[in-house]
Amino acid sequence: MGTKPFVTDIENIRRRARQHIHNGAVTEGYKADRSTVIKILNEALATEIVCVLRYKYHYFKASGINATAVAAEFAEHAAEEQQHADQICGRIVQLGGKPNLSPDGLLTRSHSDYVEGEDIVEMLQEDLVAERIAIDSYREIVEYLGSDDPTSRRVMEEILAKEEEHAEDLSTLLEELGKKGEPAHEPLRARGTAH
Repeated sequence: MGTKPFVTDIENIRRRARQHIHNGAVTEGYKADRSTVIKILNEALATEIVCVLRYKYHYFKASGINATAVAAEFAEHAAEEQQHADQICGRIVQLGGKPNLSPDGLLTRSHSDYVEGEDIVEMLQEDLVAERIAIDSYREIVEYLGSDDPTSRRVMEEILAKEEEHAEDLSTLLEELGKKGEPAHEPLRARGTAH
């Protein structure tokens, strides 16, 4: 760290803290454009909500030989995406903003799409695409926030790390399904449909 001592004007910090008490966690030292950060965080929130909905759909619709293990992964990811949404909501409120939880325009605010997929392989592929979109867009958010809003950056970095883990999980599942050579779903005849 060098020989430079850490010196701060505590009296000035105390005075400023009392002056703008209505701003809650946002002090004069906050350097980011708060309205832009809240807008960006609301887009990330929409992305997380869409991911929760897609994973939940996949959890309930998964069928076939590998359905149990894959559905368990879908359920785990849905729960983690919900945690991310909650974290983002909390940060928006700390910044004095309003989390946009309205279903109106949800897909237009979200960075990822809502694609259901026809079978387990398509579901895994769509979830992997969505995770890759989140990874790139969240990385851009982290870079944008930089040192202007270290708390929001840290929240997004934690979420980014989890999204990278999700992408790796999905990629591994897809690889395992390909190696096994098993069908993604049972043929219609195997389910009792006669031709």
